[in-house]
Amino acid sequence: MSRGGSDVGADASGDNAAPAAGPGADVRVPVEVLPAAQDLPLPTYMTPGAAGLDLRAAIDAPVRLEAGERRLIPTGIRVAIPSGYEGQVRPRSGLAIRHGVTLLNAPGTIDSDYRGEVQVVLANLGTEPFTICRGERIAQMVIAPVARAQLVRVDALTETDRGAGGFGHTGA
Repeated sequence: MSRGGSDVGADASGDNAAPAAGPGADVRVPVEVLPAAQDLPLPTYMTPGAAGLDLRAAIDAPVRLEAGERRLIPTGIRVAIPSGYEGQVRPRSGLAIRHGVTLLNAPGTIDSDYRGEVQVVLANLGTEPFTICRGERIAQMVIAPVARAQLVRVDALTETDRGAGGFGHTGA
């Protein structure tokens, strides 16, 4: 990750690129590739319309994920998400439908002030073991804006037609 003065748009700390204005605008995200992933490609959008960057497994040897098992899988990267954004780590639909492999904490959140390695909590909800290989695309990361809520204590909330109706209340 570059920390020099050449990061146009970086904040005073040099860590976060300044957010671009407007929906759909490009956002610069500095990425540090750790030694375990030097030979792997950076996370990539696989099509022009893709919302998520594919994250890859930075593992030394294949990892067998038994049915019902969960494992923390490293990606070999650290990211500096700009202030005002988050990284959302989401399952890959192909792994989910073909093998029952998903993320337990989906979507996982990478906060803008987190600087550790991005890791993925994979779970095998299928009936057969699944082997994860080095460089395999295991999840996707979406960079999304974050609204900061200002909570205001009130004596009572306004009423709605739905009221306190919960799961399935609307017929879904």
